[in-house]
Amino acid sequence: VQEKKIFMVHGPYPIIRDLLRARGWVERKAPSMDRQLEQHHCNQKKQRLERQPRDEQGEAVLNPCGGAQPSPEITEPLHSSWPPAEEEEEEEEEQCHEDPNGIHDLMSYLVRNRVPNFIWTNHLGTVDHQLLKQDHVVNHYARVGAFTTKEGLCLSLQNLPWIEQADANTFFPRCYLLGITDEREAFIDDFRLTAARSLLKLALEEAENRLMGTAQPLDSKGPGGSVLLWLQGHDSNPMPSAAGPGCTLYPHLVEEALEVCEQHLGVLRHRDIDRSTPFPCRTCIDWDRFLQNYYCVAHEGAGLAPSVALQKRCQDLLRRLEKQLPQLNMEGKLNVWILKPGAESQGRGKAGESGGHTQAPHQGKVPPLLWSPGIVCATRLEEVLRLAQGCTAPSVWKGKWVVQKYVEQLLTIFGTKFDIRQWFVVTDWKPLTVWFYRDCYLRFCSQPFSLHCLERARHLCNVSVQKWYKTSPDQDPRVPSDRIWSSKQFQAYLGELGQADVWHQVMVPSMKSAILNALRSAQDQVGFRKGSFELYGADFLVGEDCQPWLLEINSCPTMSPSSAVTRRLCANVQRDTLRLVLDRKDDPTCSTGAFELIYKE
Repeated sequence: VQEKKIFMVHGPYPIIRDLLRARGWVERKAPSMDRQLEQHHCNQKKQRLERQPRDEQGEAVLNPCGGAQPSPEITEPLHSSWPPAEEEEEEEEEQCHEDPNGIHDLMSYLVRNRVPNFIWTNHLGTVDHQLLKQDHVVNHYARVGAFTTKEGLCLSLQNLPWIEQADANTFFPRCYLLGITDEREAFIDDFRLTAARSLLKLALEEAENRLMGTAQPLDSKGPGGSVLLWLQGHDSNPMPSAAGPGCTLYPHLVEEALEVCEQHLGVLRHRDIDRSTPFPCRTCIDWDRFLQNYYCVAHEGAGLAPSVALQKRCQDLLRRLEKQLPQLNMEGKLNVWILKPGAESQGRGKAGESGGHTQAPHQGKVPPLLWSPGIVCATRLEEVLRLAQGCTAPSVWKGKWVVQKYVEQLLTIFGTKFDIRQWFVVTDWKPLTVWFYRDCYLRFCSQPFSLHCLERARHLCNVSVQKWYKTSPDQDPRVPSDRIWSSKQFQAYLGELGQADVWHQVMVPSMKSAILNALRSAQDQVGFRKGSFELYGADFLVGEDCQPWLLEINSCPTMSPSSAVTRRLCANVQRDTLRLVLDRKDDPTCSTGAFELIYKE
């Protein structure tokens, strides 16, 4: 008590508990009801262990999901309880710590009326701030939703040009809040312009294929004869199109796209730093007809047959647009957008698969109409708007949908999409002090990447999504079976490609810069408190040019390991976080492990 070494842990953090006890700290355990619940979960896990098959050595063969093994024939995702628990990204492995002599229980009883000096929790709401003193340490700040929710990050980064000489479009795929009228209109304008730019790219691609003699017979059918349309099947009454699959459109469609893009380029050259840039040519063409024809070209195999003169105009205009639009290359040609509930994380929601309707899990007490489709990809404007308007889930009742441009031009590994989970710690907001963790890990999808198929298994790297899928037989066998790589394994892979320097010279500096810009854009909105700190997990995609793109920042990133790599790295980052926030107070020269200070105001 005199040494102020009383701690409390809420949530699945056995590593933190063990590390603190090893330092001589005494745990003030949760109230009796919480302990009963913890014991109940322990008993359940022991019962599951007893029911599991055993291997040759008699060891229990554990299912990573903590439940029954899915049948090998199952290809559709299984459904978990709804809504998902807060700590769901990877399976909790809260250990049932034995205390045969009752020493820890006795010590906890002796400090039962003391306020803990150190609190590690997965919910800031479990902390009574009125009881905290200035020297008490808590692992959360208040109001961090300004950058740890999709909605908050989208809004905060809009203010970045007013705070820093930085452009969020260079590291954060552009996004819009569909619940705000002006934002929704801006998205509609952006979707139309992106379709026009995509048409120019498709015209050049078609011409190049014909020149090289590699043009394939036009075929709108995918594997099994299914039409390769994202969310195909949702529109029961599609608008009549001026063209159908396999036919050739007249060059006037390319000319219309050139006209719109030329006008937009003129606007871009005179734009301000705010988002009030007017949209060109809103009424000069029939946008409904243009988009329907574009869908036929991009998704159904219709041709354009551009003349040589039109090809040259397309090339010249795209070169000029590239100087004004940092995302021109990564946005690709298919105009794919990703729709996300603004306050959700971890890919939550159960969206339908390719060729089917989005469905909500109905689990007993949950009304079937109160559903959220989670993260959904779409290539049609009307589909995005209809999905956002039709959802009645409590988390999005207020229209807090974020629609974001999908990064189409991705770096893949063995033909598979991956993302990067990168940790960092903020130990102070005034002055802003940020520590970057030198180790991180990659998360792979369970099926090969394709922009012509909607399966979540191909496009959402979250462990909470991928754990429901078995590895596709089409997957490259070099993809790790547990779908996780360490950053060191990634660096070795880059070295094999002759890109050994890319990690340290391009990717890491860009990730650091993106994180700092996100924090600075939200700094004035965070609830600051001396004595607090917070560990965050930032998720990045990597473009085919090796440029990282920030997707989101997670408060309270999971520490429950799903692989040998994450078991080691999660333990290490927890150990080094305690070094940073506890040991360094007494010894400023002590080791901070893999943390490096990257910013202090």
